[in-house]
Amino acid sequence: MTPIESARPPHAPEYILNATCRAGIGIVAAVATFLAERDCYICALEQFDDDSTERFFMRAVFRRQANSPSIEDIREEFGNGVATRLDMQWKLHDAAEPVKTVLMVSKDDHCLDDLLYRRRNGELNMQITAVVSNHLDLRPMVEREGIRFIFLPVTKENKALQEARLLEVVEETRAELVILARYMQILSDELARRLAGRCINIHHSFLPGFKGAKPYHQAFERGVKLIGATAHYVTPDLDEGPIIEQMVTRVDHNFKPEQLVRVGRDNECMALAAAVKFHIERRVFVHGNKTIVFRGS
Repeated sequence: MTPIESARPPHAPEYILNATCRAGIGIVAAVATFLAERDCYICALEQFDDDSTERFFMRAVFRRQANSPSIEDIREEFGNGVATRLDMQWKLHDAAEPVKTVLMVSKDDHCLDDLLYRRRNGELNMQITAVVSNHLDLRPMVEREGIRFIFLPVTKENKALQEARLLEVVEETRAELVILARYMQILSDELARRLAGRCINIHHSFLPGFKGAKPYHQAFERGVKLIGATAHYVTPDLDEGPIIEQMVTRVDHNFKPEQLVRVGRDNECMALAAAVKFHIERRVFVHGNKTIVFRGS
């Protein structure tokens, strides 16, 4: 075994460092040197320099070795050293720790079913702490998985009260992610602000866009050639939050409305699952109204 091979601990825990700061010379060198001096092995490193904003973004995955300091010491030393010197915004995560997540649903089950399957087979490293719904239709599906189901019916009169209850659930379960898996209620501006950067929504998106009831039927009437879905972070501006992932499928005049619905469901599932995976793997940086997504190999 060569010295380089012996420096790669195959089963050691992995940690993810996300950092952003003003672009400049020597940022990568500073982070890499810091980790090397503490006997940490860098498994992956991705970076992006946004010329339009002069901001630098980095995602580094590393493993500690036998002689490395504790992760608590590494976190403290990085914060007091490199991060302070470069005026960084940064976070350090344990890659193995499941992301506590609250799902929100209504009646459609395709996105919920897809996320439950992907969590079950290990594709999504998340702990679903609760599923919140304004309808009872999906309760059996949720409870079969042994997951807590919370029924919060929404009316004009109780909307504020139910949103307050939702925030209580998020705080009580220490959830850091909320997923609107075809939750058919518009969140209030205040709730959207409270969940900024940690609430992902999925919705159909067409070129051109069709709003209101039966969007796939509207698309059929207009003879669209592409249909798609967009996963994005929720903001007070309805369906205009930072985009994480999009899926499109080419269609033609042979597709009837029910066929477009089926294709649309597939697009929604794929776009939402990809966005959730990027988020829980700490691959997404929100900057203004757009995202930087390190997709990896």
